Amino acid sequence: MRLAPVPLFFYKHPTQAVEFSGLSGLITHGDQSANDACRYYGALIVGALQGKKKSELLNKDFYSNHEEWFSSKPLHPEILKIAQGSYQKEGGYEDGIRGKGYIVNALEAALWAFWSNEDSFEKGVLAAVNLGDDTDTTAAIYGQLAGAYYGYKNLPTKWVEHIYARNFINCLSKWIAYEGQMYGLSPLMPQGFDAPIIPSPKKEEGMLRFQKTPRM
Repeated sequence: MRLAPVPLFFYKHPTQAVEFSGLSGLITHGDQSANDACRYYGALIVGALQGKKKSELLNKDFYSNHEEWFSSKPLHPEILKIAQGSYQKEGGYEDGIRGKGYIVNALEAALWAFWSNEDSFEKGVLAAVNLGDDTDTTAAIYGQLAGAYYGYKNLPTKWVEHIYARNFINCLSKWIAYEGQMYGLSPLMPQGFDAPIIPSPKKEEGMLRFQKTPRM
């Protein structure tokens, strides 16, 4: 579920953002619950990037209110249960929230951390990690939505200072967002699912080389 670049690129095109977020999960997880967990989370990140309030993102009717983003494709029952607020449990761990590697548990735990973080990115991260078990997965999932919602400038400075290659990451993020804003504007790149496909790499003489894509 490390899918943030997808909605970051497509946030002005929610339908594509949701669809491609789901497809990104299928690279490693072939079951429908994984696909729909990624679709739902991609939609939440799009909402955050579009400036929706936290109460709107955590609304139990978020999915039904944005059903057109999902191309009228229903969510897997386990993911729909989460979308309808199964993570909103005051007791957290004592009420059954678990930061397990299983995608349903992981999504529920990350959303619980976002819901219960007292409007603090830092407290949410600590809550996610303190659930135990698969801590890096839970915190990574939480950080994607929370980061989109709070923004880079509101991340704890004491943490940001220690991020490896943070200038490169910051530059790359801006580039992804910029390219996303340009998506569909060029007459050579129509909207929808017909964007140019990057050729797969091939080996030549023992070296990995990428085929050149002719410019239009």
